[in-house]
Amino acid sequence: METTSISRRILLFLIAVQLSCQCIQCLVTYDGKAIIINGRRRILISGSIHYPRSTPEMWEDIIMKAKEGGLDVIETYVFWNVHEPAPGIYNFEGRYNLVRFLKTVQKAGLYAHLRIGPYVCAEWNFGGFPVWLKYVPGISFRTDNEPFKWAMKLFTEKIVNLMKSENLFESQGGPIILSQIENEYGTLDKRYGAAGYKYMTWAAEMAVGLRTGVPWIMCKQDDAPDPIINTCNGFYCDAFTPNKPYKPKIWTEAWTGWFTEFGGAIHRRPVQDIAFAVARFIQRGGSFFNYYMYHGGTNFGRTAGGPFITTSYDYDAPIDEYGLIRQPKYGHLAELHKAIKQCEPALVSSDPIVIPLGPLQQAHIFYSKLGHCSAFLSNYDTSNGTRVIFNQKHYNIPPWSISILPDCQNMVFNTAKIGVQSTRLTMLRTNSEILSWETFSEDLTLSDEGSAFTSFGLLDQVNVTRDASDYLWYTTSIDVAPSESFLYTGEYPKLLVQSTGHALHVFINGKLSGSAFGTREDRRIEYKEKVRLRSGRNKIALLSVAMGLSNIGGHYESWETGVLGPVVLYGLDRGKHDLTHAKWSYRVGLKGEALGVASTNTMSSVEWVQGSLIANKMQPLTWHKAYFNEPDGDDPLALDMSSMGKGQVWVNGQSIGRYWTAYATGDCQRCHYTGTYRPTKCQTGCGRPTQRWYHVPRSWLKPTGNLLVLFEELGGDPTRILLAKRSMASVCADVSEYHPNINSWHNESYGETQTLHRPKVHLQCSPGLLISSIKFASFGTPVGTCGKFQQGTCHAPASLDVVSKRCIGEDKCAVTISNSNFGQDPCPYTMKRLTVEAVCSPILNG
Repeated sequence: METTSISRRILLFLIAVQLSCQCIQCLVTYDGKAIIINGRRRILISGSIHYPRSTPEMWEDIIMKAKEGGLDVIETYVFWNVHEPAPGIYNFEGRYNLVRFLKTVQKAGLYAHLRIGPYVCAEWNFGGFPVWLKYVPGISFRTDNEPFKWAMKLFTEKIVNLMKSENLFESQGGPIILSQIENEYGTLDKRYGAAGYKYMTWAAEMAVGLRTGVPWIMCKQDDAPDPIINTCNGFYCDAFTPNKPYKPKIWTEAWTGWFTEFGGAIHRRPVQDIAFAVARFIQRGGSFFNYYMYHGGTNFGRTAGGPFITTSYDYDAPIDEYGLIRQPKYGHLAELHKAIKQCEPALVSSDPIVIPLGPLQQAHIFYSKLGHCSAFLSNYDTSNGTRVIFNQKHYNIPPWSISILPDCQNMVFNTAKIGVQSTRLTMLRTNSEILSWETFSEDLTLSDEGSAFTSFGLLDQVNVTRDASDYLWYTTSIDVAPSESFLYTGEYPKLLVQSTGHALHVFINGKLSGSAFGTREDRRIEYKEKVRLRSGRNKIALLSVAMGLSNIGGHYESWETGVLGPVVLYGLDRGKHDLTHAKWSYRVGLKGEALGVASTNTMSSVEWVQGSLIANKMQPLTWHKAYFNEPDGDDPLALDMSSMGKGQVWVNGQSIGRYWTAYATGDCQRCHYTGTYRPTKCQTGCGRPTQRWYHVPRSWLKPTGNLLVLFEELGGDPTRILLAKRSMASVCADVSEYHPNINSWHNESYGETQTLHRPKVHLQCSPGLLISSIKFASFGTPVGTCGKFQQGTCHAPASLDVVSKRCIGEDKCAVTISNSNFGQDPCPYTMKRLTVEAVCSPILNG
């Protein structure tokens, strides 16, 4: 009996041990080398995709493209303001269905990194905080403040419990392997002193106490307490070191480009530099990096913050705003990921051995426990390529680049040598016409009876609107005596209005007198113009317009906006007349907003007028509506809004976002990939509208009768608005005789030993398309970029004929780069390239 009892206890003990081991295996842990999943150290490649910036119908395609691009992890913020628009009222539907998004990630076989924050910034309205939070009594954001900590804890618990209820943490068999609390707080906590440090440590303890079974991180938080992992954000993070030797080196935001602001240029980051930055991070012991953004998407509605952030959040990401692959960025990074994965056994096993190869050249060598060797050969020279000797072999390394040798012998990838095709995407007019324009104008009489309230003095815009609308009317009146001199001389007085709003429209007696605009760098507006006053009572109406609430800075919740004064009239007989402390009437929003004219579910009482004379009127503060049918095909769609001024646009009641034909200023000089990248480098679009095209998701459309509504602030011609499809115009390739897979120059003129693995130009059209023509081909020294190639001083005359015969009529083709393939060497002793641009066209039936 005793023996049986002992045996039973032993059996129960063994079962408990087994269950304990299983539990340990299901937990995600870490050490100084890497994140450990199921007992295995991993080099993890991640990309940011924000679920509200696309539609649920787009998610699976975007996520699968991310997987095919070599990603292991999808990262997203959690956006508090869309999930809890009012205290205790939650929304997880449509674009905000976080659970559906994460299950789509899981279905694709990928991991997830959930950056709860709940402060996110992300160029998002109010940094992701709901505006109602600002009005919680006694609150102060992101510091040791009990009301704020209570609200933050409540929302964080809501998200964590939701994830647990759906078994979405890796410890439950789900995809989430990491979570983040707070976001880039390191600069603020020093400013806040002891209160900042207490808040940061509280946030860390609160998060860990939620027991998710996965590690937590804090980005840009050098003093993050154990067990929180501190991580790096930036264009380069190779010099970053975790605050403890037993924490892995994680790069939470490797910036693939930069955000765009209305009136600014478009920022492009060369893929060679991104690849160089990533390879440099990995060669210095990095084990987890995340592209911010991998797909940027669209700031639909009024979600863009900043202020002045554009509706497009494309970010020059590998997958563009519309969900299409951006080449060569996507393909070149995919090749980088393959090379890194080949090195994984060695990378997670040892610290690198660093040996010099020259004054600006190094080798980083890794060894696995089984003797596997991988090496990274670096050239930090920004001007000159070099030839180095490593393992008794010669390797050519271009400037500002790293070559990867997974076996310490064969070079499989170089960050500067692009071996994949590029694509040139364009907007093509669709077969769908926008018809039956109708219009009505906003009510500019603004009688005091229709105002929400009156007050002496000028009030903060956000405090009045609670961000329910971008628009706030400030109106007052002034009596002008019949004896005023300007009534006879015509020298009208000047009106000075100073505002911290983002745009301002001034109306005198119901007519637009002028407008003024701020910028992201200087948000202060000063309007100082002559105004046509008349004898008797005059109504001054100021329409203050928000372009997204501030999202960054110390205690930004207390920053004021709107018309805060002074407001002064100069040039009256009695001198100046200060209206700052006069009696002002306030009205939130627009008449059209109150009547729901953009909604498809509301029977509006607005009397629309046929718009045959719209183009001639160009009236400010005017609503326009029209109808259109869904275009054929499945290409992504966009509205061309370049004929309009500034406003907002809706399709079938869904807000596309804010539009503004503001012309870009910047430094759009020629860009080169070498040297340290900053947003001021590699700008494009100067002198053109910052944003011309506005994404219209296909899933928002029905086959016929789609309602288009827009509100125009300045005046424009809506009859010239076009619906276009984003389509591949051509594919391009530009490949050198030298290829990173080969350790020699591919030029017969040099007399070097030839290899059977000559480089090739590969071209491939999208599904359903064939190569219909070759727009450009040159074997020699061509110059330019895709869509703008030109022959150089060296050119093989047979180039176009050779490529055409090989590629026309095919969906994909490959052309070998060799002198013999093009008849003869067009320029001996010169390094040559084969550059091609091919046009892809639909396959014709029959």
